[in-house]
Amino acid sequence: MRLNLRAIIHEPGASVPFSFSLDLSKEDFFGEQPISRPVQVTGQVKNTAGLLVLEGQATSLLDYTCDRCMGQFSREKTVPLSYLLAESLEGEEEDELVLLEDGEVDVGQLAYTAFVLDMDTKHLCSDDCKGLCPGCGVNLNQEPCRCKKQPDPRWAALQQLLNNAE
Repeated sequence: MRLNLRAIIHEPGASVPFSFSLDLSKEDFFGEQPISRPVQVTGQVKNTAGLLVLEGQATSLLDYTCDRCMGQFSREKTVPLSYLLAESLEGEEEDELVLLEDGEVDVGQLAYTAFVLDMDTKHLCSDDCKGLCPGCGVNLNQEPCRCKKQPDPRWAALQQLLNNAE
């Protein structure tokens, strides 16, 4: 979504609000597509003493598979948007500013980039998720392990002494 800012470039205190949806459902993250719902982007660009400041947020409910227990869960993700906008570089670092193109800024591209770069690489349904048992495969969050307890191999020599004594 391109936002025309020509009307507020030379008007201190003026602002332009924005609100739109981004469809990122086709984006693939490590073999999954967790962004099944539209990303809602809201905010405003405000002229503060001749400096254009874009502030807002991008929010969506994401669908994940837990990396420990393989359970499905959903979690809301909100990414803050904060950018300084300028018509041209005047001794400033280019990394700090987003340059306007003919008095316009592509807010959709800024929101897309911020949301995608903020995606997590690890997904847990809860901080204390116990995961799956490596032996029997049971979800340890829902039921106890069914595996037969194996004796600690460090005690094997003592176990042999006890067996010989009997």
